[in-house]
Amino acid sequence: MDQRTLLANVIRERFGENVPLPPSLRGLDALAVLAMRGATRAFRVEPVDPGLIGLLCAVALSSPTKSDLQQRDIVIVRDPAQRARLDALMPTQDWLPEAPALLVFCGNNRRQRQIHAWRGKAFANDHLDAFFNAAVDAAIALSAFVSAAALAGLGTCPLSAIRNRAAQVSDALKLPQHVFPVAGLAVGWPIQPATVSHRLPLAATVHTDAFDETKIEEQVSVYDRRRAASQPYAEQRFAADFGLCPDYGWSEDKARQYAKPERADFGAFIRAKGFSLE
Repeated sequence: MDQRTLLANVIRERFGENVPLPPSLRGLDALAVLAMRGATRAFRVEPVDPGLIGLLCAVALSSPTKSDLQQRDIVIVRDPAQRARLDALMPTQDWLPEAPALLVFCGNNRRQRQIHAWRGKAFANDHLDAFFNAAVDAAIALSAFVSAAALAGLGTCPLSAIRNRAAQVSDALKLPQHVFPVAGLAVGWPIQPATVSHRLPLAATVHTDAFDETKIEEQVSVYDRRRAASQPYAEQRFAADFGLCPDYGWSEDKARQYAKPERADFGAFIRAKGFSLE
């Protein structure tokens, strides 16, 4: 199968619709790899060369950054004791200890404040945007690393669970004021290709000129049925609390997930890190 056909097929599998490919499209190989990317939670035992991790960090930090402020850092967890400490802080991720490499992507507004002190300038933007810019910068670098790793043949899985115990993670990594964990990332050589998980239809998430949710309930319902038919959930979330749903799909799963409190202390953690969220 040629790469053009492969890319078209993968996008059709992902979104349940055909997306026209321009006739002179370049970079088909890379686009196909990125379109096929999925979370990897089962890895081969072989380690990932630290040099490759370093290279991917360089590629990730080549990604866009707000106003060239460069408010993101990456912590590579190599020491076995430190790795065990971080793994233990994410007990719901029981597969994580088998992942060969773990990285933590952090937002860093500290460096900007240091520059102000060094240059004798007031920091005049001590409000929510200072936190938001650093968080977005870290997320952009995380996404770039995931894409670069996929092109290098590696599997990855982002870990928002690292924020479940953000204060303990911060202490373990010795993160100073105004530096905070955004996400972890498990990295390794995948045992098998990742599943191309279905996504919401593009009409629900891609808008032209203005946001439009006129048909969003219908679109989600169609997506629920499509996903349940070909990629059903292995079990229903919180069945003891919510019972069994005969048409269990994505929207029911997500509604149940966020019907339970999660990370309610994260705002307090961020404020304790010195941020004003006003």
